[in-house]
Amino acid sequence: MKLLYNIALYGAEFLLKILALFNDKIKLGVQGRRETFKILENQLTPNDKTLWFHCASLGEYEQGLPIFKHLRVDYPHHKIVLTFFSPSGYEIRKNTPVADIVVYLPMDTNSNAKRFVAMLKPELTIFVKYDVWPNYMHALKQYNLRAILISAVFRQEQPYFKFYGGLMRDALRTFEYIFVQNNNSKVVLETLQLHNVSVAGDTRYDRVTDQLRQDNHLPFVQYFKNESLCVVVGSSWPEDEALFIDFINSDRSQNVKFIVAPHNIKNAQITSFKKQLQKKTVLFSEKEGKILSEFDVLIVDSIGILSKIYSYADIAYVGGAMGHTGLHNILEPAVFGAPIIIGQNYHKFPEAFDMIAYGGVLSIANRFELDLTLSELIQNKERREHLGSLNANYIKKHQGAVNQIMNYIRK
Repeated sequence: MKLLYNIALYGAEFLLKILALFNDKIKLGVQGRRETFKILENQLTPNDKTLWFHCASLGEYEQGLPIFKHLRVDYPHHKIVLTFFSPSGYEIRKNTPVADIVVYLPMDTNSNAKRFVAMLKPELTIFVKYDVWPNYMHALKQYNLRAILISAVFRQEQPYFKFYGGLMRDALRTFEYIFVQNNNSKVVLETLQLHNVSVAGDTRYDRVTDQLRQDNHLPFVQYFKNESLCVVVGSSWPEDEALFIDFINSDRSQNVKFIVAPHNIKNAQITSFKKQLQKKTVLFSEKEGKILSEFDVLIVDSIGILSKIYSYADIAYVGGAMGHTGLHNILEPAVFGAPIIIGQNYHKFPEAFDMIAYGGVLSIANRFELDLTLSELIQNKERREHLGSLNANYIKKHQGAVNQIMNYIRK
């Protein structure tokens, strides 16, 4: 099985190089991985003590960030190496202050894994949620180095629990400890005789709670919103935006402002969306010199400010679940006490299940359901505020994962 896995990796690496000729995002990853060892050679010395944090992408980085911040303080004399697999994580957080070195993780070949681990010899490795790579884990085990997995979620249908998943199961067994988000994950791991497991919850609850302690004031949003009710459409994809076109253009949206923050900042996509809107619309990149209070729609063609924008939301719609790209972070608007609407494809996101059951998140399947749900929330202030308070209370109830994980690391 290991031989087949390694052959598949070389095949995947070759395929990515071909796809990079036609896809700019893939090209960034392919080019970035070529530079990893050169960067490490230039920035590490044999005497450096290191910690290694690995995140697949931006979402996992946000989950791990509260832990990373604590370890930055606890290990001031260590060099922290942060790796990403996806360009959507690396390109946005390559200058993060929680790490000394940020690089792409090379493909999980035997030679790459041995070389990488030999260069770092990290005193502690933290993988976030998933993206568990067998050869890297084996290399860590060979050097008898500590590794933990945090905020993990496991389901019976994953390869770990299939007849062909032996290599992945071995990778899991190399972790010194695994912190999972829910009890079901713990139960399925126990079927593999893995007992070094605790239900700590999701570190994202602590992460979004930190947002409340920050200055979330954005003057341009305040001027745009003015005294109107504000609907924030966050991390939207074209299928999400298509739902809103008729509603925004209709009379039902009078005295309501809309802020739309697309997940992908692509000019063609944003231009197409804007052309279909009949209400007065302004782009974030073109806001200077404009009287923002005169506009009905603000399209945020920028990244890094959505979490603050959510603090102005009377109603939030979070994208990704209307299609199959994956639901984005519903905890970010929830912490500010906003009622939340999402699409119907949320089944791989435990927090969505829980928050729908708790009452503060509403799932819709089509434009008709969006119209009914959004109209009701706009017209009914009492219901709007009730659902929002449910979400804020849910966040408060689920804090504490960071303390549990840090207590383990520090012992």
